[in-house]
Amino acid sequence: MSTQTVNPIDSKELYAEYNWYRNTFPPVVQKCCDEFFLPGFKFSMIGISKNVNPLMDKDSYFVTKIRIDKQYDMFFRSSEKAISLILDRVLGKPNRSFNLNRMTDLEAKIITSFNDYMFNVASALLNPPPPNELRRTNFDVIHLTFVIRDVDEPRFGKFIVSLPAALLKPDAVVSKGPKFDNTSFKTSTLDVNIKIGSTRFTMMDLKNLDVEDIVVFDNSNTKHMTLVIDDYVKDIKLNPNLGLITPVENNGGDNMGANNLWDSIEVEMTAEFDAVKITLGDLKSIEDGMVVDLTSIYDNKVTLKVEDKIIARGELVIVNDRYGVKINEVTAQKKEAAAQPEELADDFEADEAEVNETPAGGEEEAPAGNDQQDEEFDYSDFELDDEDI
Repeated sequence: MSTQTVNPIDSKELYAEYNWYRNTFPPVVQKCCDEFFLPGFKFSMIGISKNVNPLMDKDSYFVTKIRIDKQYDMFFRSSEKAISLILDRVLGKPNRSFNLNRMTDLEAKIITSFNDYMFNVASALLNPPPPNELRRTNFDVIHLTFVIRDVDEPRFGKFIVSLPAALLKPDAVVSKGPKFDNTSFKTSTLDVNIKIGSTRFTMMDLKNLDVEDIVVFDNSNTKHMTLVIDDYVKDIKLNPNLGLITPVENNGGDNMGANNLWDSIEVEMTAEFDAVKITLGDLKSIEDGMVVDLTSIYDNKVTLKVEDKIIARGELVIVNDRYGVKINEVTAQKKEAAAQPEELADDFEADEAEVNETPAGGEEEAPAGNDQQDEEFDYSDFELDDEDI
């Protein structure tokens, strides 16, 4: 499909003038069709534009140009489908399908005569051309797009009338009362996501993540966060509320080193607040580039994610000029804890069996060593891109 640049000023004018065009020209086009072909077709105006290219995309058209004077012309464009359904009703359905490139003189004469008839009626709606106007090489044109439909069959086609804007004086819609005041909604709230930052994390460190650990996000800044609403992303400028954030020193952790290649692979971990409510007034301030006070979000829990999988939750802290998260809960440990009651029941049944099978000598056999290991953090779920390795 053609991509065209639309002038927003022109668009606003057409929005305000649309009703005038819709009330003025469709009745005239419908009347001309009924008088020329007899009733059987229904015209509906579906669009108004100053650019004809998107309207004609992927269709072939028969074009009639009729001169108004030396300066201005009117154009009538009939799509191949529109001509086909008109000729089928007027001349009867032929044995072959209609092809615009093989249009006969009679078929062309019928469509041209209809356009001439419509011009004679529609031209009465135009203002007289201005006298003594200098020669113009181009001028604004208004394109009115209609759909023509056969009332007896589900067949459609497009019909476009192009008029010189200089000969039109459309009435614009004027507000009859006070305009809508959207400031009334400043206190209304909506749910947004606020991303704190991201960092690179090895699979080894991810596996050993534990409560009370602090994760520092290298790609963060205490004066910036990122607001996300669906596909909308906006950088937030803010002053950190140091009274609500606990500054800590980054002493680093014990780095035991990776045991294998897999453990040394790095993935990206992100931090974001749970859904935060923000007023439309604050959102407008963000749009205007103002520094916003989002003190309330600092009490919200922070979620750590890798590949959109929740890894842990915690509270926000500051390490030097970077944000960090002090871990309060690791989701892998939660899954492991949920499995413990069943494991304990199995162990109890095993112990009871051992009591019943005590040797006759009265000496209890030494219990076998506990071969069961703690459940490791299941990081095999993560799909790694080549750039992560």
